[in-house]
Amino acid sequence: MASDAAAPALQAVPDTGLERFVYDDAIARKFALATIVWGIVGMTVGVLIALQLALPWFNLELPWLTFGRLRPLHTNAVIFAFAGNAIFAAVYYSSQRLLKARMFSDALSNVHFWGWQAIIVGAAITLPLGITQSKEYAELEWPLDIAIAAVWIVFAINFFGTVARRRERHLYVALWFYIATIIAIAVLHIFNNLVLPVTALKSYSLYAGVQDAFMQWWYGHNAVAFFLTTPFLGLMYYFL
Repeated sequence: MASDAAAPALQAVPDTGLERFVYDDAIARKFALATIVWGIVGMTVGVLIALQLALPWFNLELPWLTFGRLRPLHTNAVIFAFAGNAIFAAVYYSSQRLLKARMFSDALSNVHFWGWQAIIVGAAITLPLGITQSKEYAELEWPLDIAIAAVWIVFAINFFGTVARRRERHLYVALWFYIATIIAIAVLHIFNNLVLPVTALKSYSLYAGVQDAFMQWWYGHNAVAFFLTTPFLGLMYYFL
């Protein structure tokens, strides 16, 4: 059962000497609800751009609703909003039970949730306006990239803080998949998005030519591996 933010991680059961764990399931429910909402949004945009391929008048002669603007919005929404929120919901739910400890900080959990949703809203605004780095799966410009890194660090602190104070010595295999995801995505995101900002909404990559292409698809393929594969493998080990 969920408890409020002030509830302790565990409580003594009177007269028995046993301990009762109280997990923060509210944060898992928030991410689960966001998964549903952004899944509907992302797939609706996907239907629209599919119609645009077959019926060009669905572009509506508006630049911010053309295929070229909406396609990256669709991919980002489905990957980072839909799948991302699903990952976080399940990680928060399963980690507490595998570690037999409440999340390290309820406040960090909420910063993670609201920060991630704010980033998604920022993407939904900037991508249709054509504000983009023109990199597959890494279209967002530098202010949002910094926000992603900051929120990811919050997630990492919360997760590893929980691992540090766990009451289960053994780390179940699912947790190792989560650890791999957190570390690998941080490295991929930071190094692929090293840029030189020239305005508040425009930047240029620090890499050039072939090196930029190598770096981009080192990120692109490993983003599929470590964002869309390893966390879901961990979730399958827990739930199945």
